[in-house]
Amino acid sequence: MSDQADLISPEGLDANQVADYLAEHPDFFTEHAHLLEKLYVPHQRGSSISLVERQTSLLRERNQLLHKHLSDLIEVARHNDGQFEKTKRMVLSMLESSTLDDVAVAIEESLCQDFYGDVTSLLLFSDNPVVVNDIRMLSRADCSIVQPLIETSLPSCGQLSEAMNRFLFQDQAVRVQSAAVVPLVKGETLGLLAIGSFDPDYFQSSQGTLFLSYVGEVLSRVLSQILKKS
Repeated sequence: MSDQADLISPEGLDANQVADYLAEHPDFFTEHAHLLEKLYVPHQRGSSISLVERQTSLLRERNQLLHKHLSDLIEVARHNDGQFEKTKRMVLSMLESSTLDDVAVAIEESLCQDFYGDVTSLLLFSDNPVVVNDIRMLSRADCSIVQPLIETSLPSCGQLSEAMNRFLFQDQAVRVQSAAVVPLVKGETLGLLAIGSFDPDYFQSSQGTLFLSYVGEVLSRVLSQILKKS
């Protein structure tokens, strides 16, 4: 009993015991063929390597690459599935919003909790300036500092100028190190959505903006309907 225990115990296992075990069980690799993929068995004659060994080595390398590629694809699929679920929750929350307060809550919960932003700012253009909780309604003339962001009609990512940062994020501006700014357009420019991060590398000018454009399109349609009713 103790010999068997030593044989299967990592502490008592040595090369001779492995060799003895395999000698006593010549059919071991018949039942455990998958282990052959990980074994290295040289087949050399002098300084030459047999064609069989070379082919086996290439097949093993290819198998390892395929396993890694498959693992990467599975990981990407899991990430995309998670992103889809978060996006779906965000869209449904926005579509269920009937007031500006509802919109502000939906944005905060989605972009700061699900998508790891640190602070959001929603700026809308209005001839009657007013601040409604986290939403600021200002005249276009008062928003001249962010006019370059408005004129692009496309999302912008990266580090903003100090003046833009301060205008958009106000009290939180000193902590915001990078940001994404999304123009809200539905027939006309309704305003801007700004998402700030305390991480200087979270939003970068080189990153894709497809998701941000989608957020902007959904939000623009929801806001357009709410503003028409108000």
